[in-house]
Formats: sequence, C-alpha cells, structure tokens
Amino acid sequence: MRKYQAQTYSIGSVAELTGATKKQIRNWETSGYIPKADRIQYGDRAYRRFSLKQVELISKIRELRDEGYTLPAAAEKAAAEI
Repeated sequence: MRKYQAQTYSIGSVAELTGATKKQIRNWETSGYIPKADRIQYGDRAYRRFSLKQVELISKIRELRDEGYTLPAAAEKAAAEI
C-alpha cells in the first residue's frame, strides 16, 4: 500500500508559478515574511520544498508588491487573507 504524500514544490517551480525570483523567495524566507520551507536532504545538500499554502502566500505577496505595497505590508496582508 502506498502512503499519501502531499504535493510539494521546489524553489524553481515556485518561482515559475508565482513570478517571484528564487532570490526574492530566499530573502523573504530568511527575513521571516514567509514560513521556512521544509528541507529534503540529498547527499550533503538540503533542498527547499514548499507546500501549496506557501506557494499561494508567495503568489499573493508578489501580487500585492506589484500593486505597490511595501514588502512588510504585503506580507501582513497576504498572511491575513490566506
């Protein structure tokens, strides 16, 4: 029997889906504007894996930034809406 595994997304996929750059996503995560992504270990490297909820949050922040919101305001508003 196969266990259910939730769909997760790599940082590259998230960048493509949301229009945010990988650098922006890393910065937002480091600065605490988005929750830290889970990491999967391959050898001596760890790769970010984002949930669908995190992808939606990043997308909303990006939309609000495009509308002229500052990053802190966009992150707060997006978190309240999602």
